[in-house]
Amino acid sequence: MKRLLLITLFAYVAGSSCNSPSAPVNSNDQSDISPRNTGITPENAYNDLFLDTAAVEKFIVAQKLDDTIATRLRSFYNARNFEFAWLDSHGPVEQAAAFRSLYNYSKDSTSNRALDRRLDALMDEDSLDIKASDPQMVNTELQLTWRLINYFQEKNGSIAQLEHMVPAQRYPVMVLADSMLQTNDKMFPAVAVMKGPLKAHREYVSKGGWQPLPAVKKGLKKGQSSPEITPIKKRLLITGELNSNDSSELFNDELEAAVNRVRNSNGYTQNGVLNDTVINVLNIPAEERLQELLVNMERMKWMPETPAGKLIVVNIPAFVLHVTDGANRLFDMDIVVGKEGHSTTMFSGVLNQVVFSPYWNIPRSIVRKEILPAMARNKRYLAAKHMQVTGTANGLPVIRQLPGAHNALGKVKFLFPNSYNIYFHDTPEKGLFDRDNRAYSHGCIRLKDPVKMAQFVLEDSPQWTNEKIDSAMNSGKEKFVAVKDPVPVIITYFTAWSDNGALHFASDVYGHDIIFRKKLFQ
Repeated sequence: MKRLLLITLFAYVAGSSCNSPSAPVNSNDQSDISPRNTGITPENAYNDLFLDTAAVEKFIVAQKLDDTIATRLRSFYNARNFEFAWLDSHGPVEQAAAFRSLYNYSKDSTSNRALDRRLDALMDEDSLDIKASDPQMVNTELQLTWRLINYFQEKNGSIAQLEHMVPAQRYPVMVLADSMLQTNDKMFPAVAVMKGPLKAHREYVSKGGWQPLPAVKKGLKKGQSSPEITPIKKRLLITGELNSNDSSELFNDELEAAVNRVRNSNGYTQNGVLNDTVINVLNIPAEERLQELLVNMERMKWMPETPAGKLIVVNIPAFVLHVTDGANRLFDMDIVVGKEGHSTTMFSGVLNQVVFSPYWNIPRSIVRKEILPAMARNKRYLAAKHMQVTGTANGLPVIRQLPGAHNALGKVKFLFPNSYNIYFHDTPEKGLFDRDNRAYSHGCIRLKDPVKMAQFVLEDSPQWTNEKIDSAMNSGKEKFVAVKDPVPVIITYFTAWSDNGALHFASDVYGHDIIFRKKLFQ
């Protein structure tokens, strides 16, 4: 699946001006209707499709929308000059999938719930060519906006917030930075903790950023001296990794600590070595870093409400998951995520089952693209891989891999039901966890320490002792175990975030930030 499903929406600060995303709107009167924003054009729009105004009226009549919903629908599209919010010519944009995971659809009609299946089908396509004249796509677009209106009515959100939930046009990066600094901290607490770094990076950009550093000839370590060191110290002083205004050519203790801060904040081993890995990070332009912060803060605006009690949060680009209980961080765990073309999907769910000694029920896409060609080359392929055919479905064999040490899922998997067939599991390929880039799987999430995860999710079931868990993992017989107190799971995609007051960055492993930047910034 090449389109990554996000659980977060992009949102603008309250405002309805054609010229600024942050112009204040104070009225909450549901009868208010925004004037048509003709300043949004195909040349500056966030998306590249526009609705026929008659299609909106036709939808209102067909769905028998009440006056309040109809007014809000008209106003929503007036504010964006009838630009599509949820689809562009290539398919659903991030916001569509994000909102699908966020909203409780209790107010939707039975027919509107079919929207989920339609979105799943669209997300599963590798390439699409959507037309604004396609009646089904128009219906999908308007149903999602209807759903958004219901959501805001439940949350008592303002009209301005509703109409700027989905970006409508591109703006200069400094305008969006100023807008982000005005967001409501109580409404967006995850954004609030990022405002300090945002202010700092806005200041770096306003002062012209920093000069690029030349590549170092070879890795430098503490105790060495080189003319290359002086400009590096100057660069580190700008962004605060280095505190002392030292211009010497000596690689001293302070520089080693600063280098390790850079390495740690970018997900690299803290070995104190100043090499091209560090130089490349330091040479990312200030404006690009500012854009990265804004992209991720937009995502953070629509993180689901954090539930009380236990929680598992996965950050795909960081290749790590965090396990918490309220405000307490219990443990972190390295993970392997989907490689490009098998991108790990983003969503939220509830971990409610553990499967010991699992079969691997091989997805149809893998059977079609990988297993069948391998079987054609080698008649003994299935036997060699401990696989068996259990039937056929829609012209393809149904294949599973037997439990055991050879199984691709390892000795245990953890289920949080979802429409993408994504779950946590063990792996026999332990060497993958030694790598910095850990995007190698077919889309599911491999755990470095599955035993620890099993002990955690089953700790409220005293009969599941460590010994019994070990026995079940090595029995070779599949066993399903219900989790007594299911644990919420949130899967995120953050390439910039704050952890205990420290700013961290990760590579844009699937290239989604690149797409977002092109759509968001002027």
